[in-house]
Amino acid sequence: MKEGRGGGSGRRQPDELHRRLKGYEGRAAATAGVGKDVVNQAMIRHWCEAMGDSLPAYEGPDAIAPPTMLQAWTMGGLSGHTDRSEAYEELFTLLDGAGYTSVVATDCEQEYPRPLRPGNRITFDAVIESVSELKTTKLGTGYFVTTRMDVRADGEPAGTHRFRILKYRPAQGRQGTRSLRPRPVINRDNAGFWEGVAGHKLLIQRCTECATLRFPWLPGCGACGGQEWDTVEASGEGTVFSYVVMHHPPFPAFGLPDEPGPYAVGLVELAEGVRMVSNVIGVPSDKIRPGMPVRLEFLRTDPELELPVFRGSEG
Repeated sequence: MKEGRGGGSGRRQPDELHRRLKGYEGRAAATAGVGKDVVNQAMIRHWCEAMGDSLPAYEGPDAIAPPTMLQAWTMGGLSGHTDRSEAYEELFTLLDGAGYTSVVATDCEQEYPRPLRPGNRITFDAVIESVSELKTTKLGTGYFVTTRMDVRADGEPAGTHRFRILKYRPAQGRQGTRSLRPRPVINRDNAGFWEGVAGHKLLIQRCTECATLRFPWLPGCGACGGQEWDTVEASGEGTVFSYVVMHHPPFPAFGLPDEPGPYAVGLVELAEGVRMVSNVIGVPSDKIRPGMPVRLEFLRTDPELELPVFRGSEG
């Protein structure tokens, strides 16, 4: 693949790989896929417990599934997918062969034309919707691949799920320098949280109508729908509710200077009852366990970024 400027014309040379990748747009990624399980109350309960979602609509004889569980009913699980199309496999083999072997999910969009209920049988089709031009990001250079999945429940349209990933070649930092973490996205809904972090405070939203605490920060209360809120400062005490250990691909920027990896990402249950995702540090990754006590710290990852993390204790 050639990239750059040529002939003094100021125009980028043609990207032959991108031309080949574009040929996969519109082709099936999966056809007549079937969810491994019917929509069921047990999985709904586990999801709600993990997310801290206590909406009454998700319980009882007339329960519905949380809409954002849409993808859960189509996932392949640890045994993987058996319904990927030949075109889908060819596309990713082509990218891997060209050196774009790393992958990171970037965003998703979902639409919900009807609620899902326990007992619904899920089927789906998926299509390779688009492949971007070559893009350069802080993680590296690569292509954004978007797939669209159309989900049905007992044969009726139940949702659309667009999923976008970046297949990329990791950026190589300058010799003697350490790559930086990607910057957090700060907007009007979460700016107060990051202002708190700058002052070494972990702030939790509190609905002023029903006093429900919520995290991450949201514009409205999920319990009563109230739009007004204030904040309470977390004590900093918590326990590991769940965790994963990231081994590959290696991102040294996400580890500590003397601990480049693997590194642990924990779902931490704060003493106040809400949960948040952050790094668990100070304990070997193979020693972390659910229920382990942790304590809030603020870690400066580079001169311009400081983040809340949690230090574990084997004792």
